[in-house]
Amino acid sequence: MASVPEAPPTVAVIGGGFSGLLTAIHLLRQSPNVIVRLVERAPRFGRGRAYQTAHPDHLLNVRASNMSAFPDQPDHFRDWLAADGVARPAEAFVSRGRYGDYLQSLLRDEVSDPSRAGRLLLEADEAVAVEPADGRLRVTLAVGRTFDADAVVLALGLLPPAPPPGAEPEVLAHPAYVADPWRVDPETAPQGDILLIGSGLTMVDVALSLAGEGRRLTALSRHGLVSRSHAPTGSAPQPEGSLATPRAALRTLRAQAEKVGWREAVDGIRPLTQAVWRSWPLSQRRRFLRHARPWWDVHRHRMAPTIAARLSGLVVSTELEVLAGRLEHVAAEGQGFAVRFRPRGERAPVTRSFAAIVNCSGPRGDPEAASAGLLADLRRRGALRRDPLGLGLDVDDHLRVIGADGRPTPGLFAVGPLTRAAVWEALAVPDLRNQTAEVARAVARSLAVAPA
Repeated sequence: MASVPEAPPTVAVIGGGFSGLLTAIHLLRQSPNVIVRLVERAPRFGRGRAYQTAHPDHLLNVRASNMSAFPDQPDHFRDWLAADGVARPAEAFVSRGRYGDYLQSLLRDEVSDPSRAGRLLLEADEAVAVEPADGRLRVTLAVGRTFDADAVVLALGLLPPAPPPGAEPEVLAHPAYVADPWRVDPETAPQGDILLIGSGLTMVDVALSLAGEGRRLTALSRHGLVSRSHAPTGSAPQPEGSLATPRAALRTLRAQAEKVGWREAVDGIRPLTQAVWRSWPLSQRRRFLRHARPWWDVHRHRMAPTIAARLSGLVVSTELEVLAGRLEHVAAEGQGFAVRFRPRGERAPVTRSFAAIVNCSGPRGDPEAASAGLLADLRRRGALRRDPLGLGLDVDDHLRVIGADGRPTPGLFAVGPLTRAAVWEALAVPDLRNQTAEVARAVARSLAVAPA
């Protein structure tokens, strides 16, 4: 009797944003006999939260020259723009919607490539469960359908922001409270005073979307820090000096900034950040998060110059004020809210009324915050656990997900922002494009599939 040929291995990639799409592409290109099932609950694959916006003022925070999806093809994105008749200089900051078009074009190329015909399957649904089944992993979709995979890669992005501290239950259910900043609708948002909780890049997007129409915006965060602007920069040499602790790294960075400029100093340390982060013990990582993270974020994650100018104009015109303070209590008040906060450096709290609140405090990655969905299901099964810093999932050096028993869960991997505790830099395209290739290689090794 003739032997039945062994079926090719299947990898499920759950999440079809940048991280998931690029992981799928790398798997297809590195392992010619692997089948990839890309699962995405949003209407369109490839865009995720970041690149689904169509607002003209929502620009990339990285220059076009550094936005190629492939590290070995640095001009890939700019060549795509030129081929599409939209040439951009290397220093340009392209709209995020346009970058979403680029990612979807990569997906179309994979689907239409004859050499990969039938090996990329798109599942337009939400994965709600992953559990062991006959030596493989069974993925259950929201519609009730299931399929089996030999490995699963979680590319879920981050969870929505945490509820505001001191918010009464009525606030969270109030129609004028926006828990997900990406769902802000300028057409239906009320006029009057609007509170934006947080002052990072998410706040910038929301402020530009809501500005005008008789609205006065107040951004409140613990430190009142706003991201700095990009500017033309020179060479970015790596710093000379100790990086052994956050305190030593700060001294080295300051000394470097005095010599070459702060932007060049930050850019020069970028190639080292993952190795430096991994070299610090947990106590030093906690110290960095507690004391230095807000200042690192505003210097590291910068705005396009035109966006910085627009935001500055809102501040000058008093359409936007940025306050430093601690939020203490939020209560429903008529059609809006009464908000009590303590300004930084002050003893007495202040209470103000707002017609609406938008939570721009930034996404969270703590899987214990998920009360439903795939992360909650995996947590209940003991297949994953929170990392010691509370930034996301606990993973090992090969991006394998660590279970409640402290050991890697067989066949389960993670990529993207949920792995920040392990690598720190896992948010921007220049970092994620390397990590997606890395996780694809790790998955191939686990399946004993030789990369091409």
